[in-house]
Amino acid sequence: MIRFSAVLLRSDIVKAALAASLLAVTTLHAPDAKAQAAEDAPLRVGKTFIAAATDPAQGSAGWALVSHGIADQLFRVDRDGRLVGNLATDATRIDDLTWQVTLAPDRLFSDGSPVTAQAVADSLNRTVAENPAARASAGALTFEAQSESLLTITSERPTPVMPSILAEWAFPVYLYAGGDLHFTGPFMIADFTPGARLDLKPNPHYPQADSRNPVQITRVADGQALALALRAGEIDLAFHLPVESRAMLQASGDIAVTSFPVEYQYMMWMNTASDALGDARVRRAIDLAIDREALIAAARAGRVAHGAFSQVFPFSADEPARHDAQAAAALLDEAGWIRDGDGPRMRDGETLSLTLVAYPQRPDLVTYQPVIRAALADLGIEVTTRITESPTDMARAGEFDLFLWAQHTAPAGDPGFFLLLFLGSEGANNYSGWSSAAFDALLADLAQTSDPQARNLIAREAQALIAEEAPVAFLVTPEWHVGKSARLAEYEPWGSDYYVIRSDFGLRE
Repeated sequence: MIRFSAVLLRSDIVKAALAASLLAVTTLHAPDAKAQAAEDAPLRVGKTFIAAATDPAQGSAGWALVSHGIADQLFRVDRDGRLVGNLATDATRIDDLTWQVTLAPDRLFSDGSPVTAQAVADSLNRTVAENPAARASAGALTFEAQSESLLTITSERPTPVMPSILAEWAFPVYLYAGGDLHFTGPFMIADFTPGARLDLKPNPHYPQADSRNPVQITRVADGQALALALRAGEIDLAFHLPVESRAMLQASGDIAVTSFPVEYQYMMWMNTASDALGDARVRRAIDLAIDREALIAAARAGRVAHGAFSQVFPFSADEPARHDAQAAAALLDEAGWIRDGDGPRMRDGETLSLTLVAYPQRPDLVTYQPVIRAALADLGIEVTTRITESPTDMARAGEFDLFLWAQHTAPAGDPGFFLLLFLGSEGANNYSGWSSAAFDALLADLAQTSDPQARNLIAREAQALIAEEAPVAFLVTPEWHVGKSARLAEYEPWGSDYYVIRSDFGLRE
């Protein structure tokens, strides 16, 4: 058993005296009134992308709802990367497929309804049925209320890490009533323009609601425009600034810029359905051809990736990604892609030509494009670059050869979620189209292993196999930059961009 754990005045003299008195009072208190109005004004946040939907059953909406301070999960990861209870106090494993979860007392939805086991079961059963991401780690989960505060969860596949699964972004808790959704976070939605703007107001049923300002979140797709908006005083927080904007902003004197390492990985999917990229030798050659240090120099931030996970996790790969242009050329020769002098690589009269896609919501990825194109050109590979505003749609449609991608690979502090969802043969987000029986067998072992050290070992074995087959090239563990006005001088980012707006966000004493 595992436990996670309001007279009339007629005299003109009196009237004049009253008018003078009122003028004096107004003059005396006007600055205070202005100051109070400024203090009560919304906190304005600029981000390179925001929620496109507010229903956790749709795509990655659950991630955005948690990131924006609207929703909570049963469990979450804290500032130090530890898995902790949130709407739940503990979880107990009954057998391989069954867990019991005890809810925290006195939690309320934004409409004032209590968070009960039945409400939780209704919402999460709906999400599991409609969102493939909720079925990634342990198959379909079934939630059943045993009492007001006790919940039983049955999984389709065995899992020893149910609390970690419940901390994944697919599992925010909500009340679905009459077509409306009510959440449990410190803020609630006042107005919403999908993908463009989100106006939040304090949730009156969350502690310290009277000490919170409204929040306005605006999407500013271009990183430089985001920096200029902060310098112009149009926003109070600029999340995900380009590194080259730091000096300009810090020179203003009233803006602080915080740089921090994140738990994302920057990577590049390789479309194995492509004629050329169906050959693992070509994929490995492309992986070897990329100089990660050159990418870091171009973006002026980050560290060479150690496999699929940031080095803050004990299950990251042991060795950094390797750069070896000569070995890359030899692999291409072996695969039949021959180069005549400085010409392009050819095979059976066909030129090795690939399309490299990136998206501006992650500015570093666009910065990487010319560096990667140059490295592959040195090998004789022709590369055309493209920018898309709809990365998920393009990735799912397979309309790419190479796709630069940013992903939090361990949002719940466990390796299984990313490996299953993005690289398992049946993974809903398997954008590369790669399939490996050996890899799937490792995932099956991971699903039944509870010992943390053993899980770490399996995760490393899985990453070694990924490196050998190269359906994805892991590039850089990034560093991000956040700009803050004086109103948010005490704000500290953590949890990458998963917990941007939290219960302490701009909280007044």
